[in-house]
Order: sequence, then C-alpha cells, then structure tokens
Amino acid sequence: MGPALSGMTLSRRGLFAALIATAGGCTPANLLNTTVIRAGYKRTEDIPYGPLPRQQLDYYQPDVPRADGKTVVFFFGGAWDHGKRGEYVFLGQALASQGTTVIIPSYGLFPDVRFPTFLEDAALAVRWAADRMGVEKLFLMGHSSGAHIALMLAAHTPYLAAANVDRMKMRAVIGLSGPYDFLPITVPRLQEVFSSANDPNVQPITFAKAPLPPALLIHGAADAKVEPGNSVRLAAAWRAAGGTVELKLYPDVDHANVVASFSELLRKRAPTLADVTAYIDGH
Repeated sequence: MGPALSGMTLSRRGLFAALIATAGGCTPANLLNTTVIRAGYKRTEDIPYGPLPRQQLDYYQPDVPRADGKTVVFFFGGAWDHGKRGEYVFLGQALASQGTTVIIPSYGLFPDVRFPTFLEDAALAVRWAADRMGVEKLFLMGHSSGAHIALMLAAHTPYLAAANVDRMKMRAVIGLSGPYDFLPITVPRLQEVFSSANDPNVQPITFAKAPLPPALLIHGAADAKVEPGNSVRLAAAWRAAGGTVELKLYPDVDHANVVASFSELLRKRAPTLADVTAYIDGH
C-alpha cells in the first residue's frame, strides 16, 4: 500500500477488518438526523431509478436552488454490504440548505450482489440525475466505500459509458476517506465481495489514466479505518495522468468525523462542508 502517513501503520488486513467491523457504523447517523432542520429544502424519498428494490434514491430540492443548478450525487459508505440512504439526511440538508441539489441513491449490497454490480447500479443512478439535471451540473461524491464507488465511476472505467453518461462532462468527483489502493484483499468476506483477492480492476488507482475529470480527495490523517495513504497515492496517480486534483488531509480527524461534520451538531470537528462547498463553487 505504500508508506504509511503520519505514523499510520494500518495494514491492508486492518483496513478491511475495520471496514467490516464498522459496516454502516461510520457515523452516529440516527442521532445526527434528529438535529436536522426540516426547512429550506424538500426531500422526496423512494424515487426509482431502476426496476430493482434497491434502485431507489432520495432527492433534496432546495427552496432557493443555485442559479447554476449544481447537483451532488452522494454514495454512502458501509463496506459494500451495509448502509441506508436515509441515514444521511444531515448531509443532504447541509448542502441543500446552501442551494445545492442533492441526490442520494441506494445500490445493491453484498451478499445480494458482488462487484461490479453495485457500480452498475450507481452508474444508473448517475444517468437518472444526468437526464434530469444535465450531466454538466453533476458532482459525484462518496464516503468510505461510497467514495470507492464514486472514484471508480469517475476514473477511466466503462461503467458510466455503459449507462450512456459521459464522465468527462461531469463537473468533478469528491472522495471522502475512501479506499482506492488496497490490494491484496485478505479478508475472506471481501474476497467474496470482489470475487478476488488481488484483481487490480477493483480499485480506482488502476484506472487513474487520462482523461480524468477534476477531483477533490479529503481524508482524516487520524483515520484508523481507511489508511490516509489511499488518498495520497490516488492524488499522485491522478496528477501523473494529467488530471487536476486537490488533496486535503485533516490533522487529528478520524474516519467518521470527515462525513459526520456535515451535521450542524459536529461541524467543528472537520472543515469538510466548507471545503466541499468551496470546491463546488469553484468548479
């Protein structure tokens, strides 16, 4: 995985064991959602983007949308086997209250599906957003395994093209605390998720090849679940391929607080919302 960052020594085994142990537990989402202000936006739930039960999304429409119509499609984390879009109302509210439209889709999870089916689901959700909002207005964003999905779609892969979406027309991709360069996989459950222990085609860094859309990678330097070097190495590969990338490492910030800080309750724990908003404004 390359050298550890700031003294981090988490191995690949540790990365995936941690992801499993905390599947769906990346944030105290239910608590955070109780603090959400139910004003300034309209949330429409359970919109189908495909025929399958998990091919649904929630749509956050600002009362006063941005004039430029910029839209974030956010993929939640949960180790590819857990997670609910309804746990991220705090994130949808934070961005929608500033005028940014937010779309949070569900996607197939292990053991019902394996790689790359969850990527194909995610690509269909992006097509739904592109058809309605315009692909040129879209930012893909995800946290943890959701960041893996977002970066796999944005990198030089065929998934969005297969869904009739031109990934190079999107505004940018934003990855929060994601696993991007993690082989070999040593945890048996995740070997099943990816049907392999050492297939380079399952990780975004393999596809950091020109052309690439702009990217923002954010990681907490105190992340003990996903090694910060994942973002450092992907940023280097993105630049080496001629892509534009911004890398932000937050000292003393862990895996959960990178995304939990979107909530008003925990906003002081990391500057994620301010940095993401500034990035959206600048692109």
